[in-house]
Amino acid sequence: MTEDQASVSSGEIQRCPECGSSRLVWDYDASEVVCVNCGFVVDGRIIDEGPEWRAFDEEQWEKRARAGAPLTFIIHDKGLPTIIDKRDRDVYGKRIPSDHKAEIYRLRKWQRRARISSANERNLAFALYEVTKIANNLTLPSNIIETATVIYRKAVKEQLIRGRSIPGISAAAIYIACRQCGLVRTLEDISAAANLNRSVLSRSLSLLAKELKCFIPPSEPTQYVSKISNQLMIRGRVCEITNKILKVAVELKLTSGRSPQSIAASALYAASVLCGEKITQREIAQIAHVTEVTIRNRYKELIERVFFTSTL
Repeated sequence: MTEDQASVSSGEIQRCPECGSSRLVWDYDASEVVCVNCGFVVDGRIIDEGPEWRAFDEEQWEKRARAGAPLTFIIHDKGLPTIIDKRDRDVYGKRIPSDHKAEIYRLRKWQRRARISSANERNLAFALYEVTKIANNLTLPSNIIETATVIYRKAVKEQLIRGRSIPGISAAAIYIACRQCGLVRTLEDISAAANLNRSVLSRSLSLLAKELKCFIPPSEPTQYVSKISNQLMIRGRVCEITNKILKVAVELKLTSGRSPQSIAASALYAASVLCGEKITQREIAQIAHVTEVTIRNRYKELIERVFFTSTL
């Protein structure tokens, strides 16, 4: 191999030794460096120093990378802290002498204080802990927790937290995250998990939706069917007929301007009557957080419009 080829392989010179052209192509599949001008193979033994896996977006890149812990928005410092381990051992696994333990204890204490050094970081750490606690009470998946923490960080950036309830903003962020991720959780569910008044949660939700311009997709009645049926342990046949009733109701535009919980509860009650399932309106109303009068009114509409215009 000539001197010019060796320099090209090492990355020092990027030109063809035959024609002097700098138009070179690095073909990692063939492990070659080829001159575009004359077709001369400058180097036939290049090494791909990248990872052996592929990633098509930023999320896949962070999950598949093995050079350290992945970033997370659930922790206030995004999971990039410097931690002094509580085990009194050095890097070689040997025990730290007793005369140095007091020094290590002081270093550990100051390191813990340095992680949260300002009032904003203390506020964010407490709020993210509150978000995680509410999400754990509702058994929410990690993607919703991540989405809620991102929404809360946006609220902090827009200075919407000052003078307002941190639990209220945290619960509102979780509700928006649930709606954006397609998971059904009502205001009553989240307010009960956060131990908050529903009015406080509603005010915080209105604030975030207005100031952050968050898109909150409307919930569909079919999303509440599985939630209600699982808590009442209803058979799958009833849920299947309920979804058929809701499909016809959507086509007839009976769901416009009405609460999706009430439509789902009424359709589920109608399906239970058809299948001979012994479920009362009170039981469905308690799970769906609607009144029995609402279920009777929606049930009457479904009977008059759906059952007389279609065959289920």
